[in-house]
Amino acid sequence: MAEKAVQTLDRALDILELLATQKNGMGVTEIGNRVGLHKSTVHRLLNALGERGYVEKNTDVGTYQLGMKVVEISSIHLNSIELKTEAAPYLRKLAAETTQPVHLATFVDGEVIYIEKVETLNTIRMYSSIGKRVPMHCSAVGKAIMTGMADTEIEQLLKTRDLKQYTAETLSSIGQVIEQVREARKIGWAIDNQEHEEGIRCIAAPIYDYRGEVIAAVSTSGPKSVIAPEKDNMISEYVVKAAKEISKRMGYTGN
Repeated sequence: MAEKAVQTLDRALDILELLATQKNGMGVTEIGNRVGLHKSTVHRLLNALGERGYVEKNTDVGTYQLGMKVVEISSIHLNSIELKTEAAPYLRKLAAETTQPVHLATFVDGEVIYIEKVETLNTIRMYSSIGKRVPMHCSAVGKAIMTGMADTEIEQLLKTRDLKQYTAETLSSIGQVIEQVREARKIGWAIDNQEHEEGIRCIAAPIYDYRGEVIAAVSTSGPKSVIAPEKDNMISEYVVKAAKEISKRMGYTGN
């Protein structure tokens, strides 16, 4: 069964790679001849790829071409590479200013993912790593990214998510999350007050691109004794400044 699944995947990738070279698309029979597959097999694979948006059919002439999903995931990858490169010096500066770990996170398919992390020698060990997915509702980066969404969009997104209780401080309702996101929009930064990890507080700010859209967030995290409530204003200034500098590097021209 596993071998058959791998074979099916190989055939689907053969079709995608072929279509990538064809500006005007191709018909089912022509695709089959080029990749050595029966017409019925090609049709079945095209239907599966089409359902996920990886191929599109031109119904007027009956040809297939690459779909927008390919463009979307390619853009996400390329933007992540550019974002990491442009953000690097500002992440290091922020880590030095706060003496705590700094994270860069993006939003992919309804989830927040860490794509970069900078640590300092005197920080405590935290459960975070590049590639880790973090919950939207109880992370500062998640709330910062949601500042770029309408309240109705946030509600629809969170309805598809389990608002898991990680600590006694974890927000338990969509309304509470939206309320905090509204406050974050107002002040320019978001907070996780021991909501994801016991004893850990985090401050994050949104990063904008040339379109003025929120594409990522930068944060600093640490024990409540270091990222203490009485230091929120000072630390948030560092975080917001880093976010603004990175946003400028991504082409943002707003305030």
